[in-house]
Amino acid sequence: MRRNKSIILLSAGHACVDVYQGAVASLVPFFVAERAYSYAAASGIVLAASLLSSVAQPLFGVLTDRRPVPWLLPVSTLLGGTGIALSGLWDSYALTLGLMALSGVGVAAYHPESARVARLAAQGRHTAMGWFSLGGTLGFAAAPLLVAAVVATGGLRLTPLLVIPAVVGSALCLPALRALHGPKGGGCDAPSAVAHDDPRSFVRLSLAVVCRSITFIGLSTFVAFHVMERTGGGTAAGSAALFVLYAGGAVGSVVGGVLAERRDRVTVVRRSYLLTVVAVAGVVLVPGPVVYVFVALASAGLYVPFSLQVTLGQDYLPTRVGTAGGITLGLTVSVGGLATPVIGAVADASSLQTALAPLAVLPALGWLLVRGLREPSGVVAGPDGEVTARRHSEGLAGRGETRGPEG
Repeated sequence: MRRNKSIILLSAGHACVDVYQGAVASLVPFFVAERAYSYAAASGIVLAASLLSSVAQPLFGVLTDRRPVPWLLPVSTLLGGTGIALSGLWDSYALTLGLMALSGVGVAAYHPESARVARLAAQGRHTAMGWFSLGGTLGFAAAPLLVAAVVATGGLRLTPLLVIPAVVGSALCLPALRALHGPKGGGCDAPSAVAHDDPRSFVRLSLAVVCRSITFIGLSTFVAFHVMERTGGGTAAGSAALFVLYAGGAVGSVVGGVLAERRDRVTVVRRSYLLTVVAVAGVVLVPGPVVYVFVALASAGLYVPFSLQVTLGQDYLPTRVGTAGGITLGLTVSVGGLATPVIGAVADASSLQTALAPLAVLPALGWLLVRGLREPSGVVAGPDGEVTARRHSEGLAGRGETRGPEG
């Protein structure tokens, strides 16, 4: 019960943090409308939030691997919220970029440590990690609604109200950390691992994560404008598309954990990437309201492998779970922002449809990268130090068995 409570609290805290990742793209249409930014300038806002986050994420992962830093969870949550909350108060483009970068650093600091702590609380269960990832997905899904409710009513001057989730999220971290530090909570020390790292598989997985990230961030930044063009609707039509993109991920996060308990994770990840290829092509090419169906399918395809990539990365690098979690969980989102200026520049020079078309190719590349991966095998120490045996998924699937990390 203590572990389940911790997962629930960590999931809720994850939601509060990832509101601010979703808020960046959600604020872009309002910056364009109120400050007359071009597509390229608007994508620079996403870049600012992503650039420092992408650089800082592995550094925080290394710090987490060297020593537990649970205090980072509440502090980084507040930092992420503060940058977003202050971003609408000044017209200075440079200051806005700086505040977005501040928020990105907060998000970067949160994810490696939270992935390590969630792994402890999950005790190797895919479904538990799926619930933790679901929290972040729900935060993303809530971001456009929250931003619209606050900013659409009074303009960018009301962005300070967006700090509320950060305050709530930082408060939720504290009882979760106390539960894990309790007499029977197992502590927050990193799990020991007796298996060897598999850096080659981890690099291939990470490159697939980058493909997924660029696709997702590209869609989340520009899908609102694209759907407005394809349907002839206004900002409400665009916000609805962004909500569908984020909310569909809520289903995908949970389904991914369930499927991984029945099948091996690598197979689920591969098939998700294939679904994403078809779905993104539909988003780009299909006109009219049917585009919402493809947005939902793209969301599911992008999110089913979300938590599975985190646990796979940690199992490929069992001696550096903080670094692995920081890259697969944090960079899954932040690194995609580095490509948004290119998409924005192409959209300004030609059309938004032309700029988004290459996003259908990236999931295919991701599929090629994960195609040769195998389920991690060997002997690994679980979150509580218990040594568990691993076997390749092919042998298990052949007998109809399901084996998670605890098996």
